Amino acid sequence: QQIQFADDMQEFTKFPTKTGRRSLSRSISQSSTDSYSSAASYTDSSDDEVSPREKQQTNSKGSSNFCVKNIKQAEFGRREIEIAEQDMSALISLRKRAQGEKPLAGAKIVGCTHITAQTAVLIETLCALGAQCRWSACNIYSTQNEVAAALAEAGVAVFAWKGESEDDFWWCIDRCVNVDGWQANMILDDGGDLTHWVYKKYPNVFKKIRGIVEESVTGVHRLYQLSKAGKLCVPAMNVNDSVTKQKFDNLYCCRESILDGLKRTTDVMFGGKQVVVCGYGEVGKGCCAALKALGAIVYVTEIDPICALQACMDGFRVVKLSEVIRQVDVVITCTGNKNVVTREHLDRMKNSCIVCNMGHSNTEIDVTSLRTPELTWERVRSQVDHVIWPDGKRVVLLAEGRLLNLSCSTVPTFVLSITATTQALALIELYNAPEGRYKQDVYLLPKKMDEYVASLHLPSFDAHLTELTDDQAKYLGLNKNGPFKPNYY
Repeated sequence: QQIQFADDMQEFTKFPTKTGRRSLSRSISQSSTDSYSSAASYTDSSDDEVSPREKQQTNSKGSSNFCVKNIKQAEFGRREIEIAEQDMSALISLRKRAQGEKPLAGAKIVGCTHITAQTAVLIETLCALGAQCRWSACNIYSTQNEVAAALAEAGVAVFAWKGESEDDFWWCIDRCVNVDGWQANMILDDGGDLTHWVYKKYPNVFKKIRGIVEESVTGVHRLYQLSKAGKLCVPAMNVNDSVTKQKFDNLYCCRESILDGLKRTTDVMFGGKQVVVCGYGEVGKGCCAALKALGAIVYVTEIDPICALQACMDGFRVVKLSEVIRQVDVVITCTGNKNVVTREHLDRMKNSCIVCNMGHSNTEIDVTSLRTPELTWERVRSQVDHVIWPDGKRVVLLAEGRLLNLSCSTVPTFVLSITATTQALALIELYNAPEGRYKQDVYLLPKKMDEYVASLHLPSFDAHLTELTDDQAKYLGLNKNGPFKPNYY
């Protein structure tokens, strides 16, 4: 019997039918509370209905000074942390070198970062160096529940779980700061939310902070705003613009993790696909390089003529988003800005266009404009929503516009070792700095420290540095031992 093909070829191009769609209110609540972990996860889905805030949990030592999804996952989390330690030898080396002298003895660090196996290695390093730590998550989707459980079991006051609501997010931060008999004197932040909360809600605590270490574009921007307004009353270290963050985490980490996040969530094939990357900073450069290598046709949008020229020289078409929005298959934002992809852009996208964000904050894509009655939200996978227009067109939105790689996949451990080591050294520097070295301003990490972090990671590659002779050093006007880069590099 012959196979019957559709008489009308248009049958193949029709939009999907509307049958089986969830109501808007149901799918919104579902997407804000979804708690399946994306990377290797041991989340018990039967436990999802109960908020961690309503559970009474204690670790094996009888402490309940934490709030995580399920403390019983601690053993799995400990394995994740031990695996991460294998590829973070430089941070472990720093831990061993400084463990005896305890350079952070007396430091009470309140932190707000992604809570993954890699950041757990950083947190436990800070504890080994003498610090007391209380920790929350800077992203409602990036927490690895089993890792949070392992930290809680080890005695770290951690308040975080995957799939927090907005209210949970701020509650967790407040639980880290507002504690009887314990007052933070250092802040380690990623995005500036913790700093903002302490500044607004606990000004007396903020004034007594000895130093802030911030690692994201968004958070650094907020610090400079405070400084410009004369409201920054503590010294802050801008880790984001240190060489060991910009040139490694932003570039190399995103070059690998952009593909991981997109593949896990959508199974997309990139060969021949048309992709627009908004922003050609270090993150954008990494994303574009990876996509180009897989055969995608890549467009770039930019506001900066220097970055735009770099994109042109690297072989990318620089366009306005409105010029290509109807034809592209994937839209990726990485600008650190807001409303880069607007409702107008979303309305003009073609069916099944994938939209995601690689910047820290969820402001780059105007997701709020999609929360309207005429559009239907359909959760199809963890962190994958189909937003469906009245005519049946659907846009594939990943992680509700939040950070794709840490919300939907994992990031390479080795490159996070570089960032984590930089953060640890920045905390040690600010905490131990003599009176007057740092004023109430935002500082870049000294280049000597950047170079020290890089040198700690070279043994992993069996790399051997060439040493300058006295004559060569004199000719270049450098110290034989560095720093080799000027402060503005």
